[in-house]
Amino acid sequence: MRKALAVAAVAALALTGCGRETDTGAGGSESKDPADITVGVAMPTKTSERWIKDGDYIKAQLEEAGYQVNLQYANDDIPTQVTQLQDMVTKRNDVLVVASIDGTALKGALSDAKADGIPVIAYDRLLRDTDAVDYYTTFDNLKVGVMQAESLLAGLEASGAPKPWNVELFAGSPDDNNATFFFNGAMQVLQPKIDDGTIVIQSGETEFKTVATLRWDAAVAKKRMENLLTKAYSSKDVNGVLSPYDGLSRGIIAALKGSGYGSGGKDLPVVTGQDAELESVKSILAGEQYSSVFKNTRDLAQATVTMIQEILGDQEVQVNDTTSYENGVKTVPTMLLEPVSVDEANIKDVLLEADYYTEDQLG
Repeated sequence: MRKALAVAAVAALALTGCGRETDTGAGGSESKDPADITVGVAMPTKTSERWIKDGDYIKAQLEEAGYQVNLQYANDDIPTQVTQLQDMVTKRNDVLVVASIDGTALKGALSDAKADGIPVIAYDRLLRDTDAVDYYTTFDNLKVGVMQAESLLAGLEASGAPKPWNVELFAGSPDDNNATFFFNGAMQVLQPKIDDGTIVIQSGETEFKTVATLRWDAAVAKKRMENLLTKAYSSKDVNGVLSPYDGLSRGIIAALKGSGYGSGGKDLPVVTGQDAELESVKSILAGEQYSSVFKNTRDLAQATVTMIQEILGDQEVQVNDTTSYENGVKTVPTMLLEPVSVDEANIKDVLLEADYYTEDQLG
């Protein structure tokens, strides 16, 4: 079995970190019974399997620790998320955990939280242009992009397709700070290959603002892939697609299949992804999507719960990155966890070992 460090996310918590004193005004909460403490958890959407798992995991772990949980989903609607946060502040939730839809759109509600001394943890997506965010828990997002690009190259090499390889680039939502980290990490690997002619972007679309996919919408990615095939591949085949997220990957693959790839002797290109969503895991095992990046959201939830306990207990808050995540106003102390690259060779072993899916679910 090719080990891929399925427990790497847990190990990240043991990395040499530095403690940060919390100055959020939460002092005294340690004297309260956990049952009298409410943690507000704002999640962006239920349209993604990944975010449903995040909400379930963090709610379960907080309740196991004895806290009350106010879990809200905003259905990818920014005004709804603003209203939910304002309600959490009004009801004096003791800590806010925020996975934003738009990292710049919540400044007003966050300012109110700070004024009321409510600590704020940005969950997986950085909250930007505000000093009212205290900590950040996430995965090493630059490394995610590096892994995606390295997997793309490995898949292209294994495919036997002659060089130069025709590749198209997709990025995530421009209002999600993580999307730029993913793309920049990938381009660290791919740009030298583009420069030396190993990879050709037949569409010519290489800028983040051009290849970004608003709200991580699979239908938008599908439509763009269809347009790219019409525009640039009437007489050529596409060999690879950099996709930053499994939902987009499925939309891209649907467009490719609609143009005859995967049938009639025309191989599907190498398509990357992220989040190891069940439908995409099955696609990888079926030889369609090439790879994904697994981020164990159970471990991210646990890291966040630990941080909440440290804040409420007036303890040093353990972080392992104090330089990378500048939000436009401040550098946000961060706990980074490790992602894991998965493909057909290791994906079942990694996910089963992490108890992320069952054997029955994977088929």
